Parts: sequence; C-alpha cells; structure tokens
Amino acid sequence: MEVSGSSKKMIATQAEMVEARVPLAYRDQCAHLLIPLNKCRQSEFYLPWKCEGERHTYEKCEYELVMERMLQMQKIREQEEAKSKQSQKQGTNAIPLIPKTANA
Repeated sequence: MEVSGSSKKMIATQAEMVEARVPLAYRDQCAHLLIPLNKCRQSEFYLPWKCEGERHTYEKCEYELVMERMLQMQKIREQEEAKSKQSQKQGTNAIPLIPKTANA
C-alpha cells in the first residue's frame, strides 16, 4: 500500500494496526516501527531508559516524514510565487489582498 505524495510505503497493514491498537493519529508510514516500540514499552513498564533503539528509529522515521512534507510545501510555495510573478508581469491587475496605506 502506497500513500500519495510520500516516498515511503506503508508497511503495516490496517489489520496489524487495529490489532496493536495504534491510535488513528499515529497510523502513518512509521506505524510499523511504533508497534514493536509500544510492545517494548509495555513489557518494560514504560521505563524511559529502556527501548531506546526502537524509539530512536521511530522518531527518525517521523522526522524524515516531516522534512519530506516541508520540502513538498516549499516547492508548492515556490510554484505559486512563480505563478503570481508571472501574472504580474503579464499586466493583469488583480485586486491586492492587503491594500496599500497612504503612508507606504
């Protein structure tokens, strides 16, 4: 299963996530790492110094997803900015969203 707009594939299936009781907000491309992390946390009584390896790999995966989304958003902004500059060069008089003040 592949998520549109992302380079990472979904590894954990819906059934696995339901069985592991992964909350809906955490069912992303890193859920396959969250399932063993939560099992480790439960078996180790949520001690913070335990399961560090699993936690690190899960947090790295989440960080990579965030960075990927940021890059995608930056590309979208650049495209929109290029379109707006192009429309200004063509001479279309669009109504400005923020009116210029008398002192500007």
